[in-house]
Amino acid sequence: MKKIYFKLVFTFCLLMCTFFYAQTPTNPNPPGGVGGGTPGAQASPIDMYVYVLGIVAMLLIVFFTKKYKSQKI
Repeated sequence: MKKIYFKLVFTFCLLMCTFFYAQTPTNPNPPGGVGGGTPGAQASPIDMYVYVLGIVAMLLIVFFTKKYKSQKI
């Protein structure tokens, strides 16, 4: 029963991911000959902190791994 439930939930999630998108795709060459992107446009704010977020994630993984490992007897 658990295998069937897992397969159904997995299939449902896979199908929903293909149908729903967080952002609609943009047309790089809109009709009328106008260019797609705007030069000099700001990047999204999270792009500036990708390296910092990666380092913080690794530090948190190490911290919680050691914390839970030390609690096991």
